[in-house]
Amino acid sequence: MYKSIVLLLMAALSIGCSPETVLQQAEDTPPRPAGDITTADAGHPHKIATKHLPNPVQVHPKVISGGLPEGDRAFQELQDLGVKTVISVDGARPDVAIAKKYGLRYVHLPHGYDGVPENRIKELAKAVRDLDGPVYIHCHHGKHRSPAAASVACVAAGLIPQVDGLSVLKIAGTSPNYRGLYESARTTTPFEDALLDELDVEFRESMEVPPMAEAMVALEHTHDHLKAIAAAGWRSPGDHPDLDPAHEALLFREHFTELLRTDYVQQKSEEFQQLMRGSEEAAQKLEDTLRQWQPTESRPAPPPALEQIFTSITADCKTCHQKFRDVPLSEK
Repeated sequence: MYKSIVLLLMAALSIGCSPETVLQQAEDTPPRPAGDITTADAGHPHKIATKHLPNPVQVHPKVISGGLPEGDRAFQELQDLGVKTVISVDGARPDVAIAKKYGLRYVHLPHGYDGVPENRIKELAKAVRDLDGPVYIHCHHGKHRSPAAASVACVAAGLIPQVDGLSVLKIAGTSPNYRGLYESARTTTPFEDALLDELDVEFRESMEVPPMAEAMVALEHTHDHLKAIAAAGWRSPGDHPDLDPAHEALLFREHFTELLRTDYVQQKSEEFQQLMRGSEEAAQKLEDTLRQWQPTESRPAPPPALEQIFTSITADCKTCHQKFRDVPLSEK
């Protein structure tokens, strides 16, 4: 099965087809027990069977991608698998204490849904190459960010060939809507050993990620994209054809989803959290409506619901800013 996926990818590239499209048509590989790797397929990504780890994929004999390990059973299973290092690419604070209880080292290297920045790719590559393994790389659900991180890390470190990068995302079930993650997997190439040797990285168990500061910048950036898209009739703007309307709505929703999971937001008032949840739900409706609408000659106009939903989101943002963000420090 795996060889057929590789052949399909090579064929796709030779005739100009999108590798993502071909991968979507390939069958999922059946799960196998963790560590069940024969000499013939050593290093070939495949699903593995676990009881307490969400969506695990063995990317390489040294690297497993998956979802958030929660509770003693999950960390015990990591220990039973021989895992030595756990890398979180999620924005939430890692549970360092429970990892230490099971003799595991935590490393925090978060990134977003819009792709893996080049500096982070270098850090991930050095981590999987040099840190004690096996290494378990996780995000929240193990479907989007962690397979992308594991893919670029292993390709950049020379653990798997570049042609295997996209198959990791396919096997994990990464939605093709996350174009930035697919682009990172598609374009990452191996780094020279000398570059990784010289790279000085302080692998910290938990990174301080100011949730509101970073999230508000990202939210405003994506909101500006959506405003330009709305002005273009809910199509890609002529001066910014790379902006995909549904994808920008997806990123907008993910910003709210991630914020709602942070300690910072969970400690805020119920009114604040309700505004965030309302915006998350509205952004999801915006994405769903955009994906359902297919412009045709007989139906060129966008559905009125798009403008109504976006107006509601914008109003909620202004309300939130006025009540919480723009309050003077002396009043906080």
